[in-house]
Amino acid sequence: MPNCELPYEPREDSTLLERYVREYAKGSVLDMGTGSGIQAITAAHIDKVKSVLATDIQKSTIDFCKENKKNRKIKFIVSDLFKKLKHKKFDTIIFNPPYLPDELKIKDLTLEGGKKGYEVIERFLNEVNKFLKDDGIVLIVFSSLTKKEKVDEFVKNNLLEFKELSKKHIFFEDLYVYLIKKSTILKTLEKNKIKNIKYFSKGKRGFIFVGKYNNKKIAIKIKNPESNAILRIDNEIKFLKLLNKKNIGPKLLFHDKEFLVYEFIEGKSILELLDSTMEKISINKSNRKNKKILLKLIKKLMDQLFIMDKLNINKEEMSHPQKHIIIDKKDNPILIDFERMHYTIKPSNVTQFSDFLISNNILTTLKKNNININKKQLISAAKTYKNQQNKINFNVIMKLIKNE
Repeated sequence: MPNCELPYEPREDSTLLERYVREYAKGSVLDMGTGSGIQAITAAHIDKVKSVLATDIQKSTIDFCKENKKNRKIKFIVSDLFKKLKHKKFDTIIFNPPYLPDELKIKDLTLEGGKKGYEVIERFLNEVNKFLKDDGIVLIVFSSLTKKEKVDEFVKNNLLEFKELSKKHIFFEDLYVYLIKKSTILKTLEKNKIKNIKYFSKGKRGFIFVGKYNNKKIAIKIKNPESNAILRIDNEIKFLKLLNKKNIGPKLLFHDKEFLVYEFIEGKSILELLDSTMEKISINKSNRKNKKILLKLIKKLMDQLFIMDKLNINKEEMSHPQKHIIIDKKDNPILIDFERMHYTIKPSNVTQFSDFLISNNILTTLKKNNININKKQLISAAKTYKNQQNKINFNVIMKLIKNE
């Protein structure tokens, strides 16, 4: 059984963090995982601190602190991270988390931060935005045993910024103290009434976050700071505005020079859709519904690509569109990711997607759905279309796909 009868005894990490609590703590303070209560007491004795809420997951610790750490500014409550806080916002949040990996087998809730050591810190950073005022700060201490690069990643993935206040070497580890605050982008998004902002995915040129806007799920794209690409966000905004007028792409809601916000499309990739039709075929080999759905989807998608060709704009990724097409719940294809789009005399959206359709795996899958495309004829038709991109040549391609 874990040893959780006694409160956490102050050690080097506590005393190191205390030094910066004295320097930076202000306003309303949350002391997360209070342990011995050292940070709560320190903060309570600072004139610019108005109140302190000290929490801990262990009731025995809170009972001890209530009995032995009395101060009119401090309130002690039992809470697993933010669970009991009801979205109250703070000027200062202090956290000395458990950060040792479970594999060390210490069996102490006050020290172990999860299997890898950083799981509790990750949970904390994933939630802290909702409880931090716009100009609020987080003071946190952790060990190199927790893996600094993972902590840095969690900070970045939550649109936060950090300053390393201290690094102290003790025996076999380094102790770090970070001052964390909201980034300018995060504050701007929150001022636009976007809530519950969370990291979703990362690409070569951008990060995707999700959030809630007017009770609807939205996507937020910002530039990947590690990317050398220039003006990709501006480029995507420009083309998404244009394509939205043609009912192409997710609806652009608003934007800034550093980000764009658009409707989030719930659905699956085109390969996931094809895989799901194969599962249905294995159950019912005579299923004709799949063919109808797939042909309708391909037509809708090819119509969008033809419009883009006529606008002389090229998307670039349609030969390998797995990550660039989402099939929504009504089986409508939605094109996403327009950061590489550009104007060109000879766009290749239709021809690139034609190449995708006649790739071996896709051609086989379509055939099993009773869609039989003559590969040689489609290659020939695509070449003709490439030389003269008109409706007549486009219709020839579509007839070959529908096998009419």
